[in-house]
Amino acid sequence: MFGKLLNHTTDGQTVTLHYEKQTAYLHVLTDTIINVFVPFHTKEHLSKAIEGVKEQPVSFTLQQDQESLVLSTPALSCRIHDDFKLDFHDKDGNLLCADYRGRRIPRFTLQESLVELSRKEGHEVNLSDTVDHPVQCGKTLDEGDCIYGLGDKTGVLNKRYYEYENWNSDIPDPHEDCFKSLYKSIPFFIILKEKGIYGIFYDNTFRSYFNFGKENNSYYSFGSTDGNLDYYFIGASSMPEILTDYTYLTGRMPLPQKWALGYHQSRWGYDSEETFRGIAKKLQEHRIPCDAIHFDIEYMERYKVFTWDKTRFADAKTLLSDLKKQGIKAVTIIDPGVKVEKDYPMYEEGISNGYFVKTPQGDTYVNAVWPGDAVFPDFGRPEVRSWWGEHLRFYTELGVSGVWNDMNEPASFNGPLPDDVVFTDEDRTTTHAEMHNVYGHNMAKATYEGWKNLTGKRPFVITRACYSGSQKYATAWTGDNQSLWTHLRMAIPQQCNLGLSGMPFIGTDIGGFGADTTPELMARWIQTGCFSPLFRSHCAIGSMNQEPWLFGEEVLSIYRKYVELRYSLLPYFYDLCRVCEQTGLPVIRPLVLHYENDRNVRNMNDEFLIGESLLAAPVVDQGVTRRLVYLPEGVWYDYWTHEEYQGGQYYPVDAPLDVCPLFVKAGSVLPKAPAQMYVGQIPDPELILELWPGTGSYVHYRDNGEDFSYRDGAYNEYLIENRDGQEAGIRKLHEGYTDYPDIKMVYISRKKRA
Repeated sequence: MFGKLLNHTTDGQTVTLHYEKQTAYLHVLTDTIINVFVPFHTKEHLSKAIEGVKEQPVSFTLQQDQESLVLSTPALSCRIHDDFKLDFHDKDGNLLCADYRGRRIPRFTLQESLVELSRKEGHEVNLSDTVDHPVQCGKTLDEGDCIYGLGDKTGVLNKRYYEYENWNSDIPDPHEDCFKSLYKSIPFFIILKEKGIYGIFYDNTFRSYFNFGKENNSYYSFGSTDGNLDYYFIGASSMPEILTDYTYLTGRMPLPQKWALGYHQSRWGYDSEETFRGIAKKLQEHRIPCDAIHFDIEYMERYKVFTWDKTRFADAKTLLSDLKKQGIKAVTIIDPGVKVEKDYPMYEEGISNGYFVKTPQGDTYVNAVWPGDAVFPDFGRPEVRSWWGEHLRFYTELGVSGVWNDMNEPASFNGPLPDDVVFTDEDRTTTHAEMHNVYGHNMAKATYEGWKNLTGKRPFVITRACYSGSQKYATAWTGDNQSLWTHLRMAIPQQCNLGLSGMPFIGTDIGGFGADTTPELMARWIQTGCFSPLFRSHCAIGSMNQEPWLFGEEVLSIYRKYVELRYSLLPYFYDLCRVCEQTGLPVIRPLVLHYENDRNVRNMNDEFLIGESLLAAPVVDQGVTRRLVYLPEGVWYDYWTHEEYQGGQYYPVDAPLDVCPLFVKAGSVLPKAPAQMYVGQIPDPELILELWPGTGSYVHYRDNGEDFSYRDGAYNEYLIENRDGQEAGIRKLHEGYTDYPDIKMVYISRKKRA
């Protein structure tokens, strides 16, 4: 395809490679990041994920030997061969990643006659292994290589031996392990080798394909239907460093408002002012702390965005004000589809300004979603994003506190949008085929920037669909799951892989969105969900109600216990969000992130870390009251009993219905808050520092929890030294905010296991 390498030129940190048939480029961004670029589609990069200049000064060399041209940085080397074959090595010369040279050898083939016979019987036959994509890259796999990332794809944590597609999809069927695509397209993955590690960010928004050894165990491939070959090779020395580098490229989650980390109550079917007042009253009666109630599509007038149904809600402003007095904020759903209706301002304004996507013939494209016939804003245009963002004033003036972007794949009822529908990428005309996977991303950007401009506060935006880099603008959830034990199990690797894909503020619909949950499933789900950054219970209209007081006193008590646990740990969660903003490391973490050399955790699907200090091993199977827990190296303590465990081994642990096995790393400091029904109920609460046996240090962060003044230095940072859980030293690393009224020390005593 490329032929022989004829010559090369260098311009700054970009190396241009002139082959017989094609020109290619290598751009050295940092010591550990090299961009590989072949302009098949456009001459320039068209990234929606990367904003701003990411190049740092790097001293690199180019040397020609008998076999190849070698580009070397202080951390990496890349051997450049004929036919644009690339081999990456670490600084010690160990091979990390080699382009695959052989021919494709699918592990199985099927005669056409058998294909047809199988299809006649109703079986789906997957022939994707044999497809060559217009843009394609293959690389070798070694025995023992593990693959992580790609966002919230279904299935297990380690993605090796599976294949996936990036095409944002609203799939109403129960999500199964074999699903190739869901709502999000995050083309970033990490390969952990027996010796070495690297990441690849394939920045291509067209429909993309990833085959991680399913076709053949000796190689993997990624490619797309169109676009450029444009990927970033990241060769840092550990998984946290890989993730930090990736989020350096694509951006990091800004600090949320503190209340956003509280409990959120939601249901598709809360359809009147009386319903919302009743839910708020019940939450208080049953002492369930809560910071937000979500308004699904019923609040709108005939499902028209930027409207409020005055029949069901006579005085929305008063309702929201009354809820806020109880500490409960309103979060409203907004879909991108704008109803086709004369004299409807959003429609009329959009039509008169040409803000909606068009057919190839130049007409406004029409499909159907909740309001019936609808048109779709062209969010790739800056003026459309500004228009949409300014209209958010409708919500801010009513007292809404956050926005939930849904149906933004974009979903449509009259079949999918055709690939040739005309979209815009900033000032460039393109098609739906290129912009589909970033539609939700651009909508989130419009919402975030609009809300920030209107309020000056940190926006709270939830999105269903996204792309790499969306973490700069929105939190996300895993979409329309089901009230199934399999979906509770899958929630752990989904959230862990989202975190490993740069998306740290995530969650699932607690209890399951579709179908009917059970008391036991609800109890176990709240024990898992209380550790998700987005802590929301949600379910679908037509399914049984999932409010905790409907499941009997036992489940209600368990529910309250874990919501209260979450509120006590809010300072710890807020600290972790600060770490996210600084380093890109997520809140929920697979064990492999910090223990990558431990083979026992490379396929760990039912345990996870919250930061580095807490390890959760929830029960995710029906009827189980005792489970096997693996603890990695070091000393760990049972959170509930304070019993001591030596890491590096498995333990059988009791887990009755009210217990989620939870362990604390030795030497940890857990910052806690006093009991509250909502964030801010106590205007300036004391800080409780829980010091566990062992020696360690911890940095705690404090600011006003609302606006961006912390970026101008309005925050405090405290270094806490834990001296074997018996005494502590505290000193300020930074002072720019008020001090706590009191800091209370709680020393945890170690207990020997019986």
